[in-house]
Amino acid sequence: MDAAFSWIDWSFVIVYFFFLIWLSWKKGWSAESEEDFLLSGRKVTLPAFVATLVSTWYGGILGVGEWSYQFGISQWLILGAPFYLFSALFAIFLAGKIRLNKALTIPEAIANRYSDKAGRLSALPIFILVSPAPYILMLGLLFQFLSGGDAPFLFYASLVALFSVLYITIGGFGAVIRTDVLQVVLMFSGFIVLLIFAWSEFGGLGTVWNAVPDSHRDITGGNTIQYILVWFFIALWTFVDPSFHQRAAAAESPEIARKGVFVSILFWMAFDFLTAFAGLYAFAILGPDLAQPVLAYPMLADQILPIGLKGFFFIALLATIMSTLDSYLFISGQTLGRDYLARYFPAVNPNLLTRISILISALLGILLILIYPSVIDLWYVIGSVFIPGLLIPVLGIYLKPFTLKTGYVFASIIGCTAISFIWLALGTLYPPVEGGYAFLGLEPFYPGLAAALFIWLIGRRKEG
Repeated sequence: MDAAFSWIDWSFVIVYFFFLIWLSWKKGWSAESEEDFLLSGRKVTLPAFVATLVSTWYGGILGVGEWSYQFGISQWLILGAPFYLFSALFAIFLAGKIRLNKALTIPEAIANRYSDKAGRLSALPIFILVSPAPYILMLGLLFQFLSGGDAPFLFYASLVALFSVLYITIGGFGAVIRTDVLQVVLMFSGFIVLLIFAWSEFGGLGTVWNAVPDSHRDITGGNTIQYILVWFFIALWTFVDPSFHQRAAAAESPEIARKGVFVSILFWMAFDFLTAFAGLYAFAILGPDLAQPVLAYPMLADQILPIGLKGFFFIALLATIMSTLDSYLFISGQTLGRDYLARYFPAVNPNLLTRISILISALLGILLILIYPSVIDLWYVIGSVFIPGLLIPVLGIYLKPFTLKTGYVFASIIGCTAISFIWLALGTLYPPVEGGYAFLGLEPFYPGLAAALFIWLIGRRKEG
């Protein structure tokens, strides 16, 4: 199914892209100090902090739509509650300490805590962990839908990815923040408009609640406790995600870093309400047999919104995805450029290396979606392989009970990553009957995490 998109709707999208460029050009190339370019001079206020964190951490909007369309309100438990919990723990135990740390990035903090080699080593898995590939893929699918499928989604994905490279390299982290303030407003207003028209088309929340199957009203979505726990482990991503660390480091004060995360959790809860009921309306209005559930939100908007507002809602989808795409592009670029390549090219300006690496990150993202043309697979593979090895070393920067002896940091990053990767490869070669990558019934995340805990137990650094 292709979208019935008018020239008025397209004009909204075009104006949106031009406005992003204008926001980036407001400061241009003037912010040349590292702290300005990477952290906006550590002067991010509470409203800007909340806007950039809320929008960045919700980039997988099409995946959320796919879930809520197929499994209803279990979205809150599976895709919401684990991240609320670990975000709150991040605020309590890490946010303030990250702001007080002088390091500008996670690899630099690891280098300061353990050794330069450990920091440099950590840059490579972190670079891949924040790959923009899932968001490039979603944008490609969305534009293919809007344009009627005249070209492969990879063509559209490449164009949008390179556009993001353009405006991020111009303005640095300041450009990310300025655009994220716009993105978060569009996110909420777009889905509020969609729900108003869905209410008018089908009936109120009570009506749609009674119209969907019992499984859509089940908070577990019919999933087992073991499956639900897997998502709680995946939510450990919060502790090692560089976007969380970057925003905490950029905050005006430790108090703003802590308070900003808690306020962001409230916004995520509110947005989850909007997206969950949008998914229920999509099921009730479009029926249970969508060929591409990942496009549930775009298809619902295409059917019920009038000309003009349809374009406005698609801007909201674009804003939700691009807020994460631009942040991950920037962080992966600075990780590769500043924290890894700068050691080998000391004569080159680190900010220039970061800008070059942003382009490399976009190209790698395009390559990854050729290998794993699925958003869920990309999240699963990247998270399962790289989180276990990074978790304990990163926690050890700020929490003494988790601090390792330097040699064990290498064992954790290399060994645990290798174990999870090998388990993933075995699950790919010998997949279980029910599908997935669980070799011998065990998800790849668990062997890596078990190895990480073992290394932590024997390699803890005793400090007075």
